[in-house]
Amino acid sequence: MREVVAAALLFSGVALELAAALGVAAMRGVLQRMHYTGLAMVGAIPIAAAVVVRESFSLASLGPLLLVAYLLVSAPVLAHITARAAGLPDEDDG
Repeated sequence: MREVVAAALLFSGVALELAAALGVAAMRGVLQRMHYTGLAMVGAIPIAAAVVVRESFSLASLGPLLLVAYLLVSAPVLAHITARAAGLPDEDDG
């Protein structure tokens, strides 16, 4: 049963990552592409959950969990930096 749950989580995570990659490839502008980077971060969660379900809580599952925690912290920061680098006006410029 654990194998089925892990496979379902892995399939859903890979599907989300594929949708995010296709969205980034299809969009033209930087700001449109930024919307799909959040989906890519969300896709990492079921992939890490699949590893935890398959390996249970062990040293092998600690890596994916730390990676998801890092992505949850760094994704909004990277989106903000990317938006500023793309030339969005600052709030105090208006």
